[in-house]
Amino acid sequence: MRIAIVGCGFVADYYLKTLPKHPDLELTGVMDKNAARASHFSSYYNLHCYNSLAELLADPRVEIVVNLTNPRSHFEVSKACLEAGKHVYSEKPLATDISEAKALVDLAEAKGLYISSAPCTILGKTAQTIGKALQENVVGKVRLVYAEIDDGMVHKMPYQKWLSESGTPWPYKDEFEVGCTLEHAGYYVNWLVAYFGAAQSVTAFSSCQIPDKETDVPLDIESPDFSVACIKFASGVVARITCSIIAPHDHSLRIIGDEGILSTKDCWYENSPVYIQREITIRRKTFLNPWKQKYPLVGDSSRFKYRGSQQIDFAGGVAELASAVREKRSCKLSARYSLHNNEIVLAIHNALETGASYKITSTFEPLDSMPWV
Repeated sequence: MRIAIVGCGFVADYYLKTLPKHPDLELTGVMDKNAARASHFSSYYNLHCYNSLAELLADPRVEIVVNLTNPRSHFEVSKACLEAGKHVYSEKPLATDISEAKALVDLAEAKGLYISSAPCTILGKTAQTIGKALQENVVGKVRLVYAEIDDGMVHKMPYQKWLSESGTPWPYKDEFEVGCTLEHAGYYVNWLVAYFGAAQSVTAFSSCQIPDKETDVPLDIESPDFSVACIKFASGVVARITCSIIAPHDHSLRIIGDEGILSTKDCWYENSPVYIQREITIRRKTFLNPWKQKYPLVGDSSRFKYRGSQQIDFAGGVAELASAVREKRSCKLSARYSLHNNEIVLAIHNALETGASYKITSTFEPLDSMPWV
């Protein structure tokens, strides 16, 4: 399956570094509206560089376009790709406005094309292991979930020195303006909807505590740097998810059932161990056993050879989409699944303005486990 990448920024290196794991994907070239950035990136990896999006879309070899542009450009670029008859894999989110995200899904379905969206971590070993444990009912009926995506006080970190493999600086102005909720909440939201089905409602609160982020460039948009939400699923499960770039680093997940707690420390690490913790009763006291039982990880134990704050198979989502196109089946990260995740995350992000309970309008077909589970 031949693919092309639009957007040669910070995240593009992670796709290139994980692409060798998927030999069925052939990269025809890359493109970026910033000619200097495109030239540097293509030279570093010895890739063909398209001069424009129009030139890329006119290439009949390209079957899937991987949209790695700034989130504010996702809708415009993905729409152009679909109109040109290309399947699309988009970095998160599909769009920054829910009506635009729905328009992309409707356009793809009308043209008989696939559109899919990151994050693809639900396809990884830790996420699939937790899914398997839930199917085996190891902690009984699930009642409650606590999920954290806190990254510490990023504005006080040496972020101006953060460079990708090819030397691209971390786009801190864009990251602060887009906001940590749109950037990161989806990493756990995409797990939760896969495990517990469609969400019915989101009750959220978000706040911008540090408007200027004490940075050297003016920020044009004040986005939440803290958000918290309660998600109610049709299955009856309730999840509380917290996201910030202020609170101390914590990427933990705890799934609380009648017979124990299923947990992992970090959704950004494909080999993050999965634990079961149960309550014990001694005499007249019942408390959580401090000793955790490891639940065996499914899949291989390989790691990715790239530097960064995570171990994610970024190209895995593209590979799943390509496999679905080739086999003429539904993609595990389907358009409707991606839209549902997008709507939940936007409901949390937009609580800065609304501060009210939001009723989810989208739904999706349940996901199957990966074949190797």
